[in-house]
Amino acid sequence: MKNVAIIGAGITGLSSAFYAQKNGNSVKIFEKMDRVGGVMHSVHKNGFIFETGPSTGSVSLPEVTELYEDLGIKDLLEEAPSVAGNRYILKHGKLRPLPSGLVSGLTTPLFSWKDKFGMPFEPFRKRGTDPNENLSTMVRRRLGQSILDYAIDPFVSGVYAGNPDVMIPKYALPKLYNLEQDHGSFIRGAIAKMKEPKPERNKKATKKVFSTKGGLSVLAEHLEQAIGKENFVLGKNPVVVPENGKYKILAGEDSYGPFDNVIFTAGASHVFEALPCAQEKFPGASEVLYAKVSEVAIGFKKWEGVPLNGFGALMPSKEHRNILGILYMSTLFENRAPKGGALLSVFVGGLRHPDFMDLPEDKFREMVSKDVADIMQIPHMEPDLFEVTHHAEAIPQYDLKTPVREEAYKGIEKEYPGILMGGNGIDGIGMAKRIAQGRDLANRV
Repeated sequence: MKNVAIIGAGITGLSSAFYAQKNGNSVKIFEKMDRVGGVMHSVHKNGFIFETGPSTGSVSLPEVTELYEDLGIKDLLEEAPSVAGNRYILKHGKLRPLPSGLVSGLTTPLFSWKDKFGMPFEPFRKRGTDPNENLSTMVRRRLGQSILDYAIDPFVSGVYAGNPDVMIPKYALPKLYNLEQDHGSFIRGAIAKMKEPKPERNKKATKKVFSTKGGLSVLAEHLEQAIGKENFVLGKNPVVVPENGKYKILAGEDSYGPFDNVIFTAGASHVFEALPCAQEKFPGASEVLYAKVSEVAIGFKKWEGVPLNGFGALMPSKEHRNILGILYMSTLFENRAPKGGALLSVFVGGLRHPDFMDLPEDKFREMVSKDVADIMQIPHMEPDLFEVTHHAEAIPQYDLKTPVREEAYKGIEKEYPGILMGGNGIDGIGMAKRIAQGRDLANRV
């Protein structure tokens, strides 16, 4: 048995602590907030259940299903209905369905005829040679400008709150990058991947959108109970101090340890708050660009807008809207709004408009309400719920700073044996990636 300290009680830290303990180790989790879950937080108000942090995840890896199974709460894993496969893109003021097949791909008004008819020639285009090529250049080169404008650009702004001109596929979308590098083509690569035999375990990766019944905070609460509330130190900034080949943790006026291992799972910008010993040698560890995002929960007890028959809607930058996207939360998950009502999660800001976070409250509300009412065709924009949460460091961008950060993390692990580096600064931002990384860190112990 090893004595393990975990820095951060977000989903990565909680997963790491749960599996480290399950593997027979002793754990102590340190979190500067006064509650577990990190930015993952659900609120019950006025008949609605809304999230102030991550709204959904994707069961893209088997580790998601297995976490619920191992916690004994498989019945609380809530996967969105099939209608969630409908995704909408705004073009010329109208919501258009994103194509999902050959026929819809040919008939959609989202893409130009040039790019539609150019698609069969994608396998014959030259392979990219620049590992630091940005996503805009890659997509324009392989698929065409209209597909960049009305598929990739809104996807990047909706998922990463980012900009395809800044995003580097090698680091942000390695699967896509490797399709071209390994097979010379997105299409050829996708076909080859489909033909590969899949392990039985992969059936647990349903690819469906998921949450937890009652909100994502319910998952955090079950992890806290499983780990044991006595194993958490909350509301104090932890500082790691190397001592005789092991580590002690200073938290407020208290000292804990010694620990054989320390698992760091907080954001990259906070590395040196927890590991001041590493700052001089590895300054690149905190090299990270964060998108500022405001999340707005808007609830209606009686819905009078467009039918909410899908996952949500995204806004391409070419449409010059003030919001990034809208998720149809009450369609995706049960009991998020009163019967006959609706709950929307609206995202604002990102790399496009970081300044929106600084607007006066009344101006911000007016701006968001105007866009939402117009896009969703709401005749009377008088919501029963309008809750805003600002995140100054919402989503790390996987740009040219990423390899610098990765090398610094590796350097810290080598310089300080027993320290293991994680968090959303490396290995991806999605819920599935966070859960899988936490489990992997525990197994590395």
